[in-house]
Amino acid sequence: MIIHKPIIGISGSRIINNGGALPGYYRSYVNEDYVDSVIQNGGIPYIIPFNDNEEVTVAQVAQLDGLILSGGHDVTPWNYGEESQQKIGMIWPARDRFDMRLLREAEKAHIPVLGICRGAQLINVAHGGSLYQDISYREAPTLKHNQGHTPDLPTQTINLRQGSHLAALFARQTIHVNSFHHQLIKDLGQGLTADAKALDGVIEAFENADASVIGVQWHPEMLHRSVQAMNNLFTDLIRRAEKEGF
Repeated sequence: MIIHKPIIGISGSRIINNGGALPGYYRSYVNEDYVDSVIQNGGIPYIIPFNDNEEVTVAQVAQLDGLILSGGHDVTPWNYGEESQQKIGMIWPARDRFDMRLLREAEKAHIPVLGICRGAQLINVAHGGSLYQDISYREAPTLKHNQGHTPDLPTQTINLRQGSHLAALFARQTIHVNSFHHQLIKDLGQGLTADAKALDGVIEAFENADASVIGVQWHPEMLHRSVQAMNNLFTDLIRRAEKEGF
């Protein structure tokens, strides 16, 4: 029996095996919470393995009804016209290109996109925006945005913009989220509108004109068991994917 549910692609990363029988061997992966979040909310998850072949990436997106751009490395500063500063984390330019190809093809195909943490930052940069390479480079007083532990525990208050898609999804103006990012959005990309800000003014979420592309700085996939409302982001993505795909 074939189950007709929307196929949600999740952008993959890779790790290097540090032990066992194959030290130094590359492995494709995503954190399992992304997969579970899609399944729990009615979608079919497909992990999209990293590759540097444009034709393959185009074909991968052609199979999808929706796309999640997952977290990971810092976005390479060259993508927004800067050199690397002292406190930038690990970068991987090839993955930047991969994720930008996925985003480009998803937008061309008019399928919904959800960017999470790095994924949100990547969307912002792809739309001409920029980042603070580290929290410490923001001149205004800034709260702690990298809690560093207990991923299923909200530690930060954010305010949602009245009338925004996220405010409608959560049916409230204030929510509490987890926080695991040391980089921040500086200049918002073209065609994007801030949906949520932390109490220090840091942009925590945005959407494009029709909310087909949404980016959030926190990790809702890590909260989908402990904070029921975080599933709203995934049910919304899957609902819109179903509308587009069927």
